[in-house]
Amino acid sequence: MEVLVHFSQLLSSPLLVITLFFGLVNITVIMLYVFLYLTSSRQPDLSRAESEKSFIDPQQKERKKFPFPSISDTPSLYLTLVVPAYKEQDRLPKMMNETLSYLEKRKKENSSFTYEVIIVNDGSPDKTSEEAMKFVSEYGCEKIRLLEFVRNRGKGGAVRMGCLSARGERVLFLDADGATEITDMERLEKAIDIIAPDHTVPVIAIGSRAHLQDKAVAKRTFFRNFLMYGFHFLVYFLCVKGIRDTQCGFKMCTRSAIDLVFKNLHIERWAFDVEMLYIAQYFKIPIVEVAVNWQEIEGSKMVPIFSWIQMGRDILFIRLRYLFGIWKIKPKSS
Repeated sequence: MEVLVHFSQLLSSPLLVITLFFGLVNITVIMLYVFLYLTSSRQPDLSRAESEKSFIDPQQKERKKFPFPSISDTPSLYLTLVVPAYKEQDRLPKMMNETLSYLEKRKKENSSFTYEVIIVNDGSPDKTSEEAMKFVSEYGCEKIRLLEFVRNRGKGGAVRMGCLSARGERVLFLDADGATEITDMERLEKAIDIIAPDHTVPVIAIGSRAHLQDKAVAKRTFFRNFLMYGFHFLVYFLCVKGIRDTQCGFKMCTRSAIDLVFKNLHIERWAFDVEMLYIAQYFKIPIVEVAVNWQEIEGSKMVPIFSWIQMGRDILFIRLRYLFGIWKIKPKSS
């Protein structure tokens, strides 16, 4: 009893309470640091399985393999489109047909418009690979290439590896569902043209659905809107300033921007866009937000509530890992 009385007297001291409080804060920070350190890789995982280093040319009888180039190489095309695909056997064909129809039309109008499409099959268990190879067979591997992952790495991992395998002066990554109209890439091109005279100047133009937000809010439940606004607040408060829509899967970068940003990118899941833009702002790379036409397509792999919570956690961990120095941004690609 006397011990309890003595303890209560000690707690009545403001100085002791403050000391205990900051002691608990320090212990919490140390435990958080240890957890993040033990669960984080120091460097981005840019490794590839042997089969991921090359692509197949199905037009040759022996189905010969050719090595993918590096983003550090001199560009040989105007544009590379990167399409991450996971379980997209149903949606990929329609999107590819619309995209290739547009690209071929531009090429006929302007012979200097050269392009390639890299489809990254992110370890899909369905027939995504077979659907992709149909386009490679029809158009040839100079225009269409399939990068086949041996395991699922996530959308961020697929986009990163596809971009690092590009031959284009500019690289556009876009979703396999075709939610954004492919013709809107011209808006992104014009935004880059204003800033960058050539591919050596790092610039990023991102599609934005912010102008559609009011209509979307009116259709969503209160809880989903709460999660959405909470996610936007976390993005702004912790990582990326001045961007209204970080998650639209329609972004174009100059080759030098890809080389700087994607070799520093750690996140391989849904929140990779946030880290990408965080790194870009670290390098003071101009980021232009451009309104695009977008519609929701059935078959999304995102589970709204679960995915937003997961991304919120990832965004917090992104900020803490950089803050604690567990992750470091290399100023120049090696």
